[in-house]
Amino acid sequence: MALLKIENVTKQYQAQGQQVSALSGVSLQLNPGQFFALVGRSGCGKSTLLNLAGAMDFPSSGQVSIDNQITSNLDDAGLTALRRTKVGFIFQNFQLLPTLSVAENVELPLLLAGSPKPRQRAIETLTWVELGDYANRMPHQLSGGQMQRVAIARALVHEPKLLLADEPIGNLDTITGNLILDLLRRAATDFQTAILMATHSADSTRVTDQTIEMRDGLIV
Repeated sequence: MALLKIENVTKQYQAQGQQVSALSGVSLQLNPGQFFALVGRSGCGKSTLLNLAGAMDFPSSGQVSIDNQITSNLDDAGLTALRRTKVGFIFQNFQLLPTLSVAENVELPLLLAGSPKPRQRAIETLTWVELGDYANRMPHQLSGGQMQRVAIARALVHEPKLLLADEPIGNLDTITGNLILDLLRRAATDFQTAILMATHSADSTRVTDQTIEMRDGLIV
C-alpha cells in the first residue's frame, strides 16, 4: 500500500495580480522503503510538490494523502500530529540550532512530542549516522557533511514513515554529497522509510529507485 499518494494535484498562486500555476495535474505514489528523486530546473515545481507532500501546504485541486490520511481534511492539531509523528524533513542549509549541542538538536523532535528517553534515542540515531562521538559538540564545530548527517539523524530520530529532502547535497562538495546520498539510500532500506528528494544532482540516479523529471509544473 502506498505511503504517499499525490493524485492529480494542481497548485495556483496569485502573484502581482495574476494567477501562476506551480503544479498542473501531478500524480505519484511512493511506497515504504522507496527512494524517489525529483529533478528539474529551479521553478519547475519541485519545492512546491515537497511542501504538499509534507502537509506544509495544500493543493488547489486534487488530493494528497500520507499513510491514508488526506492532508486537506485535517485540522491544525491533526496536521501537527501528522508532521510530528510521520514526516521527517531535511534541508539544504541543515537548519541546526546553533545554541544547542549535536545531541540536543537531534533529540528536539522527541522532546516536542513528549517521547520517553529522548537522549538515549538521539545517541542511538547519531551512532547510526556514525557521529555518536560528536554528541556534545556544537554545530559550528562540524563540517558541512557532518552537519547534514546530524540533520538526517534529527529527521530520522522519531522513525518517520516519510522523509522529505530539499536539495540535501546542494551545499556540499561532490564526494561529501555522494556520502550523504548513500546514507539516505541506507535510511530507506534500514528504516523502510519512503524518501522523496528534490535535487539538481544527476548523481542521485545511482542511489534512487526512480528519478522523476519535472518541467513547468509537470512530470515529464
